[in-house]
Amino acid sequence: MTVSEISDFQAQLKQGIPDVLPPVRPRDESVSHAPRRKQILTPEEERLALRNALRYFPQKFHAELAPEFVNELRTYGRIYMYRFRPDYKMYARPVEMYPAKSQQAAAIMMMIQNNLDPAVAQHPHELITYGGNGAVFQNWAQYLLVMKYLSEMTDEQTLVMYSGHPLGLFPSHKEAPRVVVTNGMVIPNHSKPDDWERMNALGVSQYGQMTAGSYMYIGPQGIVHGTTITVLNAARRRFTESRRSTSGMLFVSSGLGGMSGAQPKAGNIAGVVSVVAEINPKAVEKRHAQGWVDEVHDSLDELIPRIREARAAGKAVSMAYLGNIVDLWERLAAEGESVDLGSDQTSLHNPWAGGYYPAGLTFEESNAMMADNPEEFRNRVQDSLRRQIAAINKLTDAGMYFFDYGNAFLLEASRAGADVMKADGEFRYPSYVQDIMGPLFFDYGFGPFRWVCASGTPEDLAVTDRIAAEVLEEIAKTAPEDIRGQLDDNIHWIKSAAENHLVVGSQARILYADAEGRAKIALAFNEAIRRGELSGPVVLGRDHHDVSGTDSPYRETSNIYDGSSFCADMAVHNVIGDSFRGATWVSLHNGGGVGWGEVINGGFGMVIDGSPESDTRISRMLLWDVNNGIARRSWARNSGAIDAIRREMDRTPGMTVTLPNFADDSVLDNALA
Repeated sequence: MTVSEISDFQAQLKQGIPDVLPPVRPRDESVSHAPRRKQILTPEEERLALRNALRYFPQKFHAELAPEFVNELRTYGRIYMYRFRPDYKMYARPVEMYPAKSQQAAAIMMMIQNNLDPAVAQHPHELITYGGNGAVFQNWAQYLLVMKYLSEMTDEQTLVMYSGHPLGLFPSHKEAPRVVVTNGMVIPNHSKPDDWERMNALGVSQYGQMTAGSYMYIGPQGIVHGTTITVLNAARRRFTESRRSTSGMLFVSSGLGGMSGAQPKAGNIAGVVSVVAEINPKAVEKRHAQGWVDEVHDSLDELIPRIREARAAGKAVSMAYLGNIVDLWERLAAEGESVDLGSDQTSLHNPWAGGYYPAGLTFEESNAMMADNPEEFRNRVQDSLRRQIAAINKLTDAGMYFFDYGNAFLLEASRAGADVMKADGEFRYPSYVQDIMGPLFFDYGFGPFRWVCASGTPEDLAVTDRIAAEVLEEIAKTAPEDIRGQLDDNIHWIKSAAENHLVVGSQARILYADAEGRAKIALAFNEAIRRGELSGPVVLGRDHHDVSGTDSPYRETSNIYDGSSFCADMAVHNVIGDSFRGATWVSLHNGGGVGWGEVINGGFGMVIDGSPESDTRISRMLLWDVNNGIARRSWARNSGAIDAIRREMDRTPGMTVTLPNFADDSVLDNALA
C-alpha cells in the first residue's frame, strides 16, 4: 500500500458512520453469499426491525435508507446494510497499519478484518465467517462503529459488544479486557432455532459460532490439526496385526465450506485417500484454488474408478465430489465399496437455512425452497438424512468406522426418524469426542492453542514454529508415558506445518498443547519479541473447541458421564476467570458447532508484546484457561483428567482441586436392591 492508500484506509476506519451517504453498490456475485432467510417476521415486527436498523443513522438519512432496508429485509430475510460495506480490500494488515491509541486495540482490528477476508470468510458480504450463520457482526454499521471505537480506545477502556452491536466504550483499567463479547445470550426458554431467526431478523441477536463472533478464526487451518489427529486416531482403530499403515485407507465425508474445508488437507497429512462431497460450486472452487483439495469430480461414474485407482496406488490424495453427499453414500453402498472411515461435517446445527442441502434438488433449487417453502424444505432435509443414515449403516455393517463430527449430524438424523439409535436410546455411532478427542486429548488438557503474528510476515511465523517445536521437544524428554504419544504427534505436526501450506489469511498457526506447553511456548514467544527475534507482537488464542471453553453435550462434553454434560458452569467460569487473569478480550456465546440452544462456549484473545506484564498474564491466565476444564473432567471421574490434575497440583503451588471418591458397584447394587 502507498502512503496515500494507508492514510485513506486509516481515515475510513476512524470515520465510523459516514457524514455523507455512500452510493448504492451492486451486489457482487463473485463471492459466495448467504442463502435467503425465510420470512419469519410479522408486519409489526418488520416495522420494529426497520426502526432498529435506522437507529444507527442520523434522521437526515432515514427517508432514503428506509425503503432500501425494507427491500433487503424482504429479499434476503435480513438487513445487512450492503451500501455501507467498505470499498477498501478486506484482509489482515500488519498491526502497525491500524490507527489506534492502544496496540491491543489495533491487534483486535487486525483479527476482525481477518475474519471478514473473502479468502477466509464463507459469506464475507453478509459478515458470516463460517458455518452458514457464524457472524462477526449483524450489519455493516456495526462494523464501522466498532472500528471507530477501537481506533479511539485507550488501554484504560473496555468496549462492550452485544451480539455484534457495540454498546460503547467504558472506563476500566489496563489489566481489564479491552473487549468483552457476548453472542446470542438469550433467555433459555427462547433459544430455539426460530427464536434465532426472529431475533436475528430484528437485528437484536446473532449466532457467533465459536471463533467467528470472537475474532479468532484463522481459516480452515484452525481445524485442520484437530481433524488430522482425529483421522489418524480413527485410522488406528482400523489397524490389525497385518495392517499398521493408513496407506490405501478411504475416508469419506462432506462439507468444504468454512471449517469443514480442512478435511481434505487433513486426509493428505494423515496419508489416506479422502473424498469430500460439497454441493456449493464456489466452496469447491475456493478450496481447490487454495490447494486444500487435489482433485475435483462432478460425476460418480468418473469418481468411483478414480477412488479405486488411488487406493490401489496407496498414495494420499484428496478429492472433492461436486454433488450431494447422499448420492455418494448410496453409490458406495450399492457397489459394495469398502470404506474405512466415514463422517459428516455439513453445518447441521443450521439444517433449515443452508447448513445441509437435501438430495434431489440442485443448489439453486434448495436455496429458493428454504426461503419460499420452508416446510417442504424441512421435509426434504429429513428424508435426505434418513437415506444418508441407511447407506452409512450398510457400510458400517461391512466394517466402516463412522463417527459423528460434532456438527449435530446424529442429533438431526435422530429428529428426522433415521435408523440411528440403539435399543438403549443412545446413538448408534460415537461422537469423535467420546472415542478420540475427549479421552486422548481433552482429559489431559490438550487442545487447539493458536497464535497470529501481528507483523504479518511469514518470517515471524517460521520463528514461532521453530520455537514451539523446541519447547515441545524439551517437555517430551521428561513427559509421562500417557501423553508422550500426543507430544510426538504435535512435534511432527509443527515441524511439517510450513511445508503443508496451511496459511489462509493472517500469518497464523494452530498446535495442540496442554497447559504446560501453552504457557512455555507463549513465554518463549514473549522473550523472542523482547530480544527482537520476532518483529512484532503475537496474538494468542484458541478455538472454543477445547478443554475448558465449551459445554456441549453432543460434542466437547460428550465424554462426561456424571450427568453434568448439559450444565454450562464450566464455559461461563472459564470466561470470567480469563477476564481478570489477563485476557485482552473474552467472548461468551450461545451456539457454535452444534447449534443455537445446544451449547454455551467461551473464548479469549491475548496480545503479547515482549513486556514483563505479558509474562505475568501468560503465566496466570493460561494455567486457569486449561485446568478449569481438567478439574471439571476429573470430578466427572475421567481417569485421564484425574492423573492430569494430580500432576498439575504437584507442579503448581496454591492449587487444590476437589477429587472424586469412587463407589464400588456392589455397594450401589446392594443399596438399590
